Amino acid sequence: MFTYTFQWRQAWQKIPLLLDGALVTLEIALLSMAMGVVFAVILAVARNSKSRWIYAPATVWVEVARNTPALFQIYMAHFGLGSFGIHLSPYIALLAGITFNNAGYLAETFRGALRAIPGTQLRAARSLGMPQVQAFRLVIMPQMFRIAFLPTTNQMVWAILMTSLGVTVGMNTDLAGVTQDINVRSFRTFEIFALAAVIYYLIAKAVTLGARLLARRMFRY
Repeated sequence: MFTYTFQWRQAWQKIPLLLDGALVTLEIALLSMAMGVVFAVILAVARNSKSRWIYAPATVWVEVARNTPALFQIYMAHFGLGSFGIHLSPYIALLAGITFNNAGYLAETFRGALRAIPGTQLRAARSLGMPQVQAFRLVIMPQMFRIAFLPTTNQMVWAILMTSLGVTVGMNTDLAGVTQDINVRSFRTFEIFALAAVIYYLIAKAVTLGARLLARRMFRY
């Protein structure tokens, strides 16, 4: 027989704490995306290199990031490095794990975008006297980011959801950690986790909608 009694009033009172946790979640997701994009650009260029010494390490990163669980990557950052005397806080370990994962996925997104840009673009820039690096930065990269913009948004949503894995390494200040802490103290499992799920959903939808509106304004032509 169903005997659970809902107590939503007690759950509503915890919303400010959940929102504080949501801010930490957004902070980690944004930082991991910013660093992930930087590493991903380097990996994408390296993956297009003809040098085996450049191509091989980038390929290993991408293969490991894309073909192992994100939880494993976070565990390795927290517990694995600890075996070698490198002790990272739960916050840094979570950030490092998600950044590693983001970089691996975004590298392939950027590599595909680079291949979609005609080679004549780079040759035309070089013919105007631009150095290789300047031509890539001013001509190729803007087009690459334009092509990869919406797929990158999907990775941002995934990064937000991945932050919930932080509870496995003792992270207790993000949305998932705060939710778990409140649940342990109040035993209102359904109500608290339902509210957290709604907050995750609203954040993800806000990011998706915001990216679409931004893309319409930035990429009209």
